[in-house]
Amino acid sequence: MKQSQHNNWHKQLAEGFGDIESLCRHLDIAVGELPIIANSKTFPLKVPLSFVECMEKGNPNDPLLRQILPVQQELFDAPGFVADPVGDMAAVAEAGVLHKYQGRALLVLTGACAINCRYCFRRNFPYNQVQLTPQRQAKALAYLNARTDISEIILSGGDPLLINDEKFATLIQQLDQIPHLKRIRIHSRLPVVLPARVTPELLTCLQHNQKQIVVVIHANHARELSRSVEQACRELKQHGATLLNQSVLLKEVNDSAEALCQLNERLFAIGVLPYYLHLLDKAAGTAHFNVDEQPARLLMKQIKTRLPGYLVPKLVREVAGAPNKLTLC
Repeated sequence: MKQSQHNNWHKQLAEGFGDIESLCRHLDIAVGELPIIANSKTFPLKVPLSFVECMEKGNPNDPLLRQILPVQQELFDAPGFVADPVGDMAAVAEAGVLHKYQGRALLVLTGACAINCRYCFRRNFPYNQVQLTPQRQAKALAYLNARTDISEIILSGGDPLLINDEKFATLIQQLDQIPHLKRIRIHSRLPVVLPARVTPELLTCLQHNQKQIVVVIHANHARELSRSVEQACRELKQHGATLLNQSVLLKEVNDSAEALCQLNERLFAIGVLPYYLHLLDKAAGTAHFNVDEQPARLLMKQIKTRLPGYLVPKLVREVAGAPNKLTLC
């Protein structure tokens, strides 16, 4: 990756869009063409320019725009849509550590993201109570050292790659010293929404350790996968990372066989294997994105007739308290 492409990712992050008016001007869309907007101080509009550049100008119904646009529907109560839809708080084993499933645990590195996806299942999450701090990190690492049954650690957030290279490298080194850990899995949207984050320093950090590195990116639509994203993914793969993708099935974003087939074909073309297609986690404020299970199953049947099996992700739902994600199709 050329120096100019990954330089100053912090600057790119800071210069993202945070208000509707400037975003609309950039996209050549009149504010009045959009759905009724809701301004949320607790979960405001936030989107990097690199993701906005993948949107279709002049299209108020663009599927990428829909993912980040705060609308009035978020303010409506919907039955079954709650603050903690997947039971994260019940799984807190130590500050910064979620331990839901046998053999693997999750570290909440930060509550910050580069982009505020409106369907986010942790949009109401009390990060100040749970996320790692320098004071909590030692206890979290002690927990992982003591639990010899844990073979995989998942780095999550927020977005774990928002931590700077130095702090991230230090954590990776500390995890590398835990003998029973086999894999470090990193769940991040940054390679998709801010590909400049894939710096030489990050790549070196991922390559120079003894654990297997798995990077799970998060793309929902083929148009998110720009040339810059492709380059970032290829760099990650060349430096030893196994690349997977997880998507969320979203109404009026990717709820068609055509959209999902295009996404999975494009993922594989850039070296990423489709992994999970999640039914929406029912977080409060997200009901307008929901696709019910039966139409989701029908979509999967259509996809299976059009794609080879290795391009078909598993349709899954996460249920609070269950010992694993439920595979539906």
